[in-house]
Amino acid sequence: MGAAAKAKQGNPKVSRDDWLAAARDTLVSEGVAQVKILSLSARLGVARSSFYWYFTDHGDLLSALLAEWETRNTKCITEKCTQPAATISEALCHFFECFIDPDLFDQGLDFAVREWARRDPDVRAKIDAADAARLDTLIAMFMRHGYSDYEADARARIVYFMQLGYHALDVAETIETRMGRIAGYLKGFTGEVPDPEL
Repeated sequence: MGAAAKAKQGNPKVSRDDWLAAARDTLVSEGVAQVKILSLSARLGVARSSFYWYFTDHGDLLSALLAEWETRNTKCITEKCTQPAATISEALCHFFECFIDPDLFDQGLDFAVREWARRDPDVRAKIDAADAARLDTLIAMFMRHGYSDYEADARARIVYFMQLGYHALDVAETIETRMGRIAGYLKGFTGEVPDPEL
């Protein structure tokens, strides 16, 4: 097998997903400035040259990280907010599933990208677009349940910004404590008394 064919197959020790996972972990724990090819190759225990079997350059890796963030964190909100729901409280419970299940929404990655956006106007534009898309989904969800345009917009913003703030403050509480507050939260967010079966 020639060198070109081997390069296309990639390094059998690590995959493209391994490079992305290492880059994502570094971004979350240390910031974008520390997402360096040499450091990642040392972390993965492979030669730096193997990076180029999967990515054209450092910028390509950063673009892949942003694409993963956009797909994962915005897609889950869109999917959950468009699930069928008999009431607005049930619909909101679908939305909150994103933030209870770390396999759905990666809050560490979301805030790492927000921190990155403070220094990069192109990433800032992506954050703004993602926030707008997520809010549009929430607004549409409220409107499907009979809220006016104005009220749907206000309630969507209250819910979304509260949820982001919850994680930004790194609120330490058990899932039992959080779930014990859900009825009050739902009443505050919707103006309706939620079904106790939710």
